[in-house]
Amino acid sequence: MSELENKLAINFGYLFEEDLILEIKESGVVKEFAKDTVIIEVGDYIKSMPLLVTGAIKILREDENGDELVLYYLEKGDTCAMTLSCCMGQTKSKIRAVAETDIELIMLPKEKMSDWLSSYKSWQSFILQSYHNRVEELLDAVDTIAFLKMDERIFKYLKDKAMVNQNDELTTTHKQISEDLHTSRVVVSRLLKKLENEGKIQLFRNSIKVLEL
Repeated sequence: MSELENKLAINFGYLFEEDLILEIKESGVVKEFAKDTVIIEVGDYIKSMPLLVTGAIKILREDENGDELVLYYLEKGDTCAMTLSCCMGQTKSKIRAVAETDIELIMLPKEKMSDWLSSYKSWQSFILQSYHNRVEELLDAVDTIAFLKMDERIFKYLKDKAMVNQNDELTTTHKQISEDLHTSRVVVSRLLKKLENEGKIQLFRNSIKVLEL
């Protein structure tokens, strides 16, 4: 078994039948991206759909002023339903995808998407579940913005980030947090200190440790 077949079997063998795994192996292209690399830019035409093998990807929305807001994260075994929509509809991307960690992807040509939907029930189920998961995450993002106070939003953001990084100590800056949450750095700094006083996090010079997960 090749290295790619082994990775496919580990990450997707429980989802896809053997014939589909072989088709993915034949048509997929493995790509690696370093942390913080922009993988998909707003306005790009997307010709391939990613299957995430290792690491995590941050999905962001951008307003007309260029300010960003984190919508959700993709983890290994995931794909991005928004990417699939752009592939099938030949429309431009409305999101930015950034490597949260070092990642490895299998890029699948868009020509295979509709073929596999009709040929493999497991692929159909995988795509429908992906749409469902992304809708749930978008609703969660809306609820977070609409109903949580800013300190609660920051704490949730830190917990989510710790989870996808599989590390409770995060190397990040107050500026990065403010950009991801579409707020000011001054507000972030003040509320991080409040969270530390409440015993939820611990602040260090270049990192933040999440104490309550």
